[in-house]
Amino acid sequence: MTRTLRRLAALVLLVLPFAATAQVEVDVVGGTASALPIAVVPFAGGAAGDDNIGTIISADLARSGSFRTLADRDLVERPTASSEVNYPTWRALNQEFLLVGRVLPDGGNLRVEYELFDVAKQQRILGEAKIAPAAASRDLAHQVADAVYEKILGQRGAFWTRIAYVTASGTGNNRHYNLMVADSDGHNAQDVVSSPQPILSPSWSPDGKRLAYVSFDRGNSAIYIQNLASSGRELIASFRGINGAPSFSPDGTKLAMTLSRSGNPEVYVMDLGSKQLRQITNHFGIDTEPVWSADGGTIYFTSDRGGKPQIYQASSAGGGATRLTFQGSYNARATVSADGKKIATAQGNGNTYRIALMDRAMGNRWTPLSPG
Repeated sequence: MTRTLRRLAALVLLVLPFAATAQVEVDVVGGTASALPIAVVPFAGGAAGDDNIGTIISADLARSGSFRTLADRDLVERPTASSEVNYPTWRALNQEFLLVGRVLPDGGNLRVEYELFDVAKQQRILGEAKIAPAAASRDLAHQVADAVYEKILGQRGAFWTRIAYVTASGTGNNRHYNLMVADSDGHNAQDVVSSPQPILSPSWSPDGKRLAYVSFDRGNSAIYIQNLASSGRELIASFRGINGAPSFSPDGTKLAMTLSRSGNPEVYVMDLGSKQLRQITNHFGIDTEPVWSADGGTIYFTSDRGGKPQIYQASSAGGGATRLTFQGSYNARATVSADGKKIATAQGNGNTYRIALMDRAMGNRWTPLSPG
């Protein structure tokens, strides 16, 4: 492949994912076969319908794919406290867990009291009260969902977090792009950056206070970091060629990125304090989409150095790269579990694409996570 063609291919790799961001809807069409049945009763004393704290919690748990929530119409009883729980009823409905709660006024705040029960053991396994301003009722719901998730599964929930995404509207010369931030369920969306030029690849800092992203405001791709509290932004990289795929290190002090400043798209790491760059990869193939291991010692990235896009890993200090994925003709956009044992990718075979999970602890066994 000539250098010109490599540059063109890299630009396509950078820009192509953006084409699908005009409107994105994510629906969980099926959880895992081992999804745990749980009944979440609408919380007494709170808002009705979709704004009820219990209803929000139920939606959070169902969306995770780890739980199978009981439909509201099948809630034959609606207890609000442990004294009202009838365990045989919930066993008959094949529920393993039951969550009930109450919403009480507390000055200008809301006090949410909730209890989680193990139906088979007929015992309460979690009970707490949380207080927040009345306007933050959805935050309270997400916090309770996180607590329930962690109590049952032993892993931290991610419901009380935010997502960043790009929207596109209009056509032709009236095309407009917005970098948005919202709750994990899409509510409370806020416009962070607005531009007539494309915006790509938003990436969160570990503390959730900054967003790195790619903008074309300067005519060429450039990487910025946006401070969400002050609304100020800092130009990080605007080298000749490609500046793309930013990714914060776990401690927030460094930013991995793809640059073609030397002619070929390579993975670099920038120290955000000194602005010094360190080149991580050095190959004639396209190296892009870097992500960090939880300890910051490893960088995973997508490369076509073997002929087709696959996932590789290298030390964040630089050095040689090791190929990790071999199943499928296309594996890209790695997401790595905290322990490094599982890697999710966008996987392709022919004209079929899906999200798949590779379990490195199980001999690199693959599990499809979405239909192809």
